[in-house]
Amino acid sequence: MMNQDPNQQSTNPQSGNNNPEFNHLNMQTGQVPAQMNHGGHEMFDVHEMLSGIVGTLNLYTLCKGHVQNPELKTMLNRHYQHITKEYNACVQAFQTGKDPAMRTESYKMAQDNDFVYGLKPAQPVKPIQSVTELNDQSVSTLILGTLKSNASLRGMATLEVTNPVLRRVLADGIPNWIEMAYELSIWQNKNHYYQIPQLNQQDMTSMLGAYAPSTQVQPPIQ
Repeated sequence: MMNQDPNQQSTNPQSGNNNPEFNHLNMQTGQVPAQMNHGGHEMFDVHEMLSGIVGTLNLYTLCKGHVQNPELKTMLNRHYQHITKEYNACVQAFQTGKDPAMRTESYKMAQDNDFVYGLKPAQPVKPIQSVTELNDQSVSTLILGTLKSNASLRGMATLEVTNPVLRRVLADGIPNWIEMAYELSIWQNKNHYYQIPQLNQQDMTSMLGAYAPSTQVQPPIQ
């Protein structure tokens, strides 16, 4: 077993378990080998998820020549490198049923966490008519959309995975997609491409106080 970087997340399904293959059985055929340790729903959903990642990487490649802002360009390059590593780890775990050689790393944002609330007048957005119209706003919006979609798709696919190693690899990666989307939305907000309105104080206070902690600690069914 390779040494794990402290900034990397574990892909072991259970702490201390030295057998990543586990013992899964098929009622008709008996023992299931590691590379075949997948259920039907899992196969379809993971295929769709991996296809989504390929589409995301292709979108980064198609759009990179239209990015002008240096900060945005650096961010998208970091995203591309991280997503590629994650994709390779997912493919290896999917095909072998064993721990991938490359462990899942935590994506670290370069942006701060500060949003600016409120709306300012802006030109209405409309579909472009030519690739020459692609700019930082349209590219970052396209990328943000695919990051959000992949985060949701990955979560749904992970819930269908029966292979314990693959499930942990996929689950460990979900926060990274959320983090990349969050980082890009902060950059968009600073450049007034992602404006965030707020409710008035009275309505916000009312909604914040709409719930109270539960006093029921013990489960109702004993």
